[in-house]
Amino acid sequence: MRSTTIALSICFCLTLAATAFAVPSGKVIEFNKSPMGKVLFDGEKHKTAGASCKECHTDGMFPKMKQGTVKITMDEINAGHLCGFCHNGKRAFGTAGNCARCHIKP
Repeated sequence: MRSTTIALSICFCLTLAATAFAVPSGKVIEFNKSPMGKVLFDGEKHKTAGASCKECHTDGMFPKMKQGTVKITMDEINAGHLCGFCHNGKRAFGTAGNCARCHIKP
């Protein structure tokens, strides 16, 4: 019984640690491999807009909460995948003609 309690406690602590490493309030993730300029992802902005982590972190979209595990392209986004699932002009601003809303030129 004691070893089960210890094992469950360790699992609980690891789960909390993984959650803390997501995009906590006040932290912004920078994607800097685009020739259009870096893109900043602000978890707090998305949370305020009503999005939850689980909406995007699915097997079909962003399965891992780790930067660099999914190749993000504008073709995918414009096809309604990845960021384009919400940034389609209906739920959130669309991507067409809005490059500067995400891409920051150096």
